[in-house]
Amino acid sequence: MLISEIFYSIQGEGTLTGVPSVFVRTSGCNLRCNWCDTPYASWNPEGSPMSVEQIVKEVEQHPARHVVLTGGEPMIAKDIKELAAALKELNYHITIETAATVLPDGIACDLASLSPKLLNSAPDERLSMTWRKKHEALRWQPDVVRTWIEHSDYQLKFVVTKPTDIDEIEGMIVSLKLEVPRHRVLLMPEGITVESIRERSSWLAELCKARGYRYAHRLHLELYGNKRGT
Repeated sequence: MLISEIFYSIQGEGTLTGVPSVFVRTSGCNLRCNWCDTPYASWNPEGSPMSVEQIVKEVEQHPARHVVLTGGEPMIAKDIKELAAALKELNYHITIETAATVLPDGIACDLASLSPKLLNSAPDERLSMTWRKKHEALRWQPDVVRTWIEHSDYQLKFVVTKPTDIDEIEGMIVSLKLEVPRHRVLLMPEGITVESIRERSSWLAELCKARGYRYAHRLHLELYGNKRGT
């Protein structure tokens, strides 16, 4: 499969924030989020072909017992199920970071980090109308999200750009027709700099307090800035 990077760092997002983890970033994505912070794995996918055995061998070079399969969109990567199975056989805890547009299809997963995309993700005129329509049609798949929730432990993580995004988020949750505890819904400020995150964090934290959702910071930006391998 095409791998953008494999690195050892601190989990910066979600319920496992702060946990040392090995990140396996696949290259390639079926969406084109306008604010994507990893364009080298999405808008302009790049990387090196690696076998499952090569990836596992590199993961084993690090002391962490947590592995994060991310992207791009890891669920479209060739042999992703085989990779997850190999890691699970070695007793790794597996988090899968996905936009939840592809069914889990029995993949080994301890934590499904589901990040459905809001209207704020719509790509701009840099892309053709064909791609823009594809993104809009694919970004929210409630049946797929529901299947993931029933498949494994999960968190629902939304990238928020403005206070009114909450109305869209709550409509999406209602459309799942499932009981989703509010502590499983994480609201994360959009941004790739500490300054932009902090600017949104003040009102977003208050919104979380008012609605009962979980505020999700981006610790890796505080620790390392916006750069690869972190």
